[in-house]
Amino acid sequence: MELKLAVISLETHLKGDPDPLAQQKQQIINEEGAELFSYKGNDVEYFISSSSPSGLYQLELLSTEKDTHFKVYATTTPESDQPYPELPYDPRVDVTSLGCTTVTLAWKPSPTASLLKQPIQYCVVINKEHNFKSLCAVEAKLSADDAFMMAPKPGLDFSPFDFAHFGFASDNSGKEHSFLTKPSPKLGRHAYSRPKVDIQKICIGNKNIFTVSDLKPDTQYYFDVFVANSNSNMSTAYVGTFARTKEEAKQKTVELKDGKVTDVFVKRKGAKFLRFAPISSHQKVTLFIHSCLDAVQIQVRRDGKLLLSQNVEGIRQFQLRGKPKAKYLIRLKGNKKGASMLKILATTRPSKQSFPSLPEDTRIKAFDKLRTCSSATVAWLGTQERNKFCIYKKEVDDNYSEDQKKREQNQCLGPDTRKKSEKVLCKYFHSQNLHKAVTTETIKGLQPGKSYLLDVYVTGHGGHSVKYQSKVVKTRKFC
Repeated sequence: MELKLAVISLETHLKGDPDPLAQQKQQIINEEGAELFSYKGNDVEYFISSSSPSGLYQLELLSTEKDTHFKVYATTTPESDQPYPELPYDPRVDVTSLGCTTVTLAWKPSPTASLLKQPIQYCVVINKEHNFKSLCAVEAKLSADDAFMMAPKPGLDFSPFDFAHFGFASDNSGKEHSFLTKPSPKLGRHAYSRPKVDIQKICIGNKNIFTVSDLKPDTQYYFDVFVANSNSNMSTAYVGTFARTKEEAKQKTVELKDGKVTDVFVKRKGAKFLRFAPISSHQKVTLFIHSCLDAVQIQVRRDGKLLLSQNVEGIRQFQLRGKPKAKYLIRLKGNKKGASMLKILATTRPSKQSFPSLPEDTRIKAFDKLRTCSSATVAWLGTQERNKFCIYKKEVDDNYSEDQKKREQNQCLGPDTRKKSEKVLCKYFHSQNLHKAVTTETIKGLQPGKSYLLDVYVTGHGGHSVKYQSKVVKTRKFC
């Protein structure tokens, strides 16, 4: 807030010293004094006199707008006593790096630390409104916000004010003091509401480079740097700067072609947008989603209207009611665990299915009693449709953990990614009776006391493969 300041010399010399305080008071009463300096504004200002006689100097401070805060420092040895840190020859704050949520600032160090060997620290202030000319102004703003949050609200009694301490009568029951105990009835409930200013102060020691993080994209921020003397607690302001964070890159929308499988990669906590715009008229749209790793969230909108919102794990199929010339926007959102990989297929002709049908249970079961030193017998479920199943084996260490197995559970990786030496066999099977849609296989040629990772792949008519849940088996050591 703006402040009017005046320095007045009330006496030129003090003669004798029987009672200096009484003499000073008398001089205040008897002499008008001469004005030595005046200033009006809200900046940091100082008054220095090369030859000042001993005497009483009066500092008059007048707030010209509203309540304000100020700090005053007085000394008779300005040359030797330097409470305010010095600024370098170039006191500007530079923006050296700019991102969507980060800004890196750099400034030249203060000579106070290097030449005068005085302890200092730098404080960085970030806000969205304007630059500050002093750290005092920042602290006043912060304390004003804190005071407002703790201020009594309408309808509550105010705390009594200690008038006697300031030389007033302690009796505050008169009409002239009634405003302290009763808020004005004209004030509505919103009269006390004021949004808290978004301002942040961070002191970083004697480093002269700092990266501000957790900012909002495409937002203008004002940055100030203050160097503070740790002994005197006095501070000096660098020339502040401002910058607008970069705008987030616009999300690219992937176009889906009717009947074609599209591979999608979604970052951890990220999102991907896909668009499906059928060329021909259609009554319904079939959507196949294969989440290769962890579950993902899918949302489907048709011409802005939400049709579907679900978490998807494994292979899922959705039927969407069609509409002439409709456009479908698909949003895929990853989870907190890690990146997600998916395969997605949208088609208006569901008979041409590229994804193989899967049983509800995709585990591989191992029979412990049929385990030998050189073989292992396993079983898995099939479906009513005739599909191709291939089984692969890979020797692993005895300490092969569940975490390692989970990392290899990318169901979208087909048998083409495996070594030929790991292939055991391929076979076709199905059954109209789902209770009988099961097959067993004995894997031979294994080494005694060794652990093996077994994988089963099922390939559909469209050539797309899906991997069952991996299984680790260990042959007997002694037979």
